[in-house]
Amino acid sequence: MQPRVLILRAAGINRDEDAARAVTLAGGRPELVHIGRVVEGAVSLQDYAMLIVPGGFSYGDHLGAGAMLATDLVHRLGDSIRRFVEDGRAVLGICNGFQVLVKSGLLPGATLGQRSASLTHNASGRFECRWVRLQAQSTSHCVFTQDINHPIEVPVAHGEGRFVMRTPAELDALRDAGQVAFCYIDDQHQPTTEYPANPNGSALGIAGVCDASGRILGMMPHPENAVVPWQHPRWTREQRTSGDGLAIFRNGIAWVATI
Repeated sequence: MQPRVLILRAAGINRDEDAARAVTLAGGRPELVHIGRVVEGAVSLQDYAMLIVPGGFSYGDHLGAGAMLATDLVHRLGDSIRRFVEDGRAVLGICNGFQVLVKSGLLPGATLGQRSASLTHNASGRFECRWVRLQAQSTSHCVFTQDINHPIEVPVAHGEGRFVMRTPAELDALRDAGQVAFCYIDDQHQPTTEYPANPNGSALGIAGVCDASGRILGMMPHPENAVVPWQHPRWTREQRTSGDGLAIFRNGIAWVATI
């Protein structure tokens, strides 16, 4: 049976159909649902195994990237989101969706309404739209990154992707707890803070983080736009036969199929 995946829609989101295509290729059953239908009770989160908050510019980022949709999750869907997470289901936030999860408090602490981190302006001072190299961290217990042992290439498209916490000690604690899921890497496959390999200047090279359970993942790069070989700019020269980002969705679908 194909796990049902709710892909949340709101004004300004523009990667919802890309995420749906990735879920389908990974063996899931995506359903694109506007947040208004969930708020009014026409659709229940509890009917789904996974929630995806896709990329784009939710509500035009008028009060900050992801801030208004994060407020919706906390104040309009709080009880449903809490139950969804407590029931052991999976959540994936991509780019603007990552910003939403962080600003709602779902990442990194999985406590709705209690923010402990943020995503702020790129250190380069400009919008970055290009391909980057990532490495899933072997110390992470994230369900979406299992068995991704080699570097992957996926695109980024963001102006506010620099992951920050209040102190360096908090960042170190996050890494030590196995909650750094993906890092931007250099030519030696090592996490880097150096531009251009790191497009936003995140400390520790952080490209994605998970919660303590490993079931909630947020990442700035767009795996949903790297699910078939011809999306990659060098796919013919490198004779690519698949898209690197698809493994993330396959892992998520495989995991929720067991719950």
